[in-house]
Amino acid sequence: MTRSCAHVSIFSIRVHCSHFQAHPKYEFEYKVHDPHTGDIKEQKEHRDGDVVKGFYSLKEADGTTREVHYHSDKHSGFNAEVKKIGHAYHGHEYHGHGYP
Repeated sequence: MTRSCAHVSIFSIRVHCSHFQAHPKYEFEYKVHDPHTGDIKEQKEHRDGDVVKGFYSLKEADGTTREVHYHSDKHSGFNAEVKKIGHAYHGHEYHGHGYP
């Protein structure tokens, strides 16, 4: 005996937008500091209408910190200033065949 099943859903959604606010506004931030994995980062951002401003930083694998400040709006587009803080540590050089 063979059975055949079919599930069909038909629906319609109607949205009335007479009270829609076209001016988005939000703020958020988060931080991670995990000494076990070395995962260290943070971000803050806020938006008011078409203007978004923010900042994030993270600890790179070479020991430096990347810091980015950004700004975006409909007139100037997206702009970011990126800084690298600290001195890179590269450890031992690899010469192949397991020799340091």
